[in-house]
Amino acid sequence: MPNPNDAIQAHLPELIAIRRDIHAHPELGLEEHRTAAIVAAKLREWGVETTTGVGGTGVVGTIRGRLPGQRAIGLRADMDALAIVEATGLDYASTASGRMHACGHDGHTTMLLGAAKYLAEHRDFAGTVQLIFQPAEEGRGGANAMLADGLFERFPCDAIYGMHNRPGMPVGAFGIRKGGAMAGGCMFKVTFTGKGGHGGSTPHLSVDLSIIQAHFVLGLQTIVGRNISAFDPAVISVGYIGGGAIESCNVMPAELTVGGTARHYSAAAKEIITTRITELAEGLAKLHGAGVEVFFDWVAAPLVNHDEQTDVAVAAASAVVGAEAVNANLPATGGGEDFAYMLQVKPGAFIFVGNGSAPDGTVHGVHTPLYDFNDAAIPHGVGYWVELVQQELRLPG
Repeated sequence: MPNPNDAIQAHLPELIAIRRDIHAHPELGLEEHRTAAIVAAKLREWGVETTTGVGGTGVVGTIRGRLPGQRAIGLRADMDALAIVEATGLDYASTASGRMHACGHDGHTTMLLGAAKYLAEHRDFAGTVQLIFQPAEEGRGGANAMLADGLFERFPCDAIYGMHNRPGMPVGAFGIRKGGAMAGGCMFKVTFTGKGGHGGSTPHLSVDLSIIQAHFVLGLQTIVGRNISAFDPAVISVGYIGGGAIESCNVMPAELTVGGTARHYSAAAKEIITTRITELAEGLAKLHGAGVEVFFDWVAAPLVNHDEQTDVAVAAASAVVGAEAVNANLPATGGGEDFAYMLQVKPGAFIFVGNGSAPDGTVHGVHTPLYDFNDAAIPHGVGYWVELVQQELRLPG
């Protein structure tokens, strides 16, 4: 296979145009109809065998090498956006109200498309590459939807690889670690109910849900500190408290909801978090004569990189940017990623590619209104995917 750098640079204007078009038209998970159509159209234009509708709006492209070989690998990118109002002011900013590519999935999709274009033109490898364009990574179950739709039965893979951009990491740098690399997590919602009433004249005839939630929120912070080992990282945070109406502050609400997120790296911590949040909510409700409903949505499992594939990923990244620009012991992050579910089924590895900083030197993190994927990272991501194929699907000897 020839050195891909020149070809990648030649394709770069087209790839940037694709990325910015996707950025301007963000779609939430399992609603990526336009994005999936762009992906499928480009793959077919480049002569790639293409299957749509996998797991809802997912797309899989299959490229078979010209050399004899039975091994197959999967390269995965995500396509969905977030329910965030964009504030970048870019000329290609979101045109969809309340929707934004605030996590760089527009860039992830584009980098895998760039690899698809190159690999379709240069099939000098032994085996098969499955290009997996996943919907709904952001908490809507896209990985599991594709798995339930027979992803690896229909598109066999001996190993799978994923990639995510990382703001603040220099463009041209990569980072990865063996073992636990990202957290599992949930969104929880606890709704307390009771008799509302007038907070001034008859509070004694009502159930004061504000007192219950105050004790509940404080009690949540004892779970990690007093129920989970200090050597088993976990986090519980509250992101929403809602009840009553701001126009009627003298009225004690009959319903109040506390919502938040929890992160964990072990099955034991997950079990403790689930049990203790439930016990705390039910105990406080009973103590104060209130009702309660507790809901958990576990949107990600801990992401665990496999040793062999991590070594392959490090070698591929090093071949692209040099070993000095690859951190093979990147600290674990509390972020979640549903590629973890694919890694429970197949061996593989998930790497981070540097997204740099804003022109003024500030770093805009993912899931924020000012974030934007850095187009300068595209050649490095494409080069990494191509080099992975060279590492994994070359002839022995």
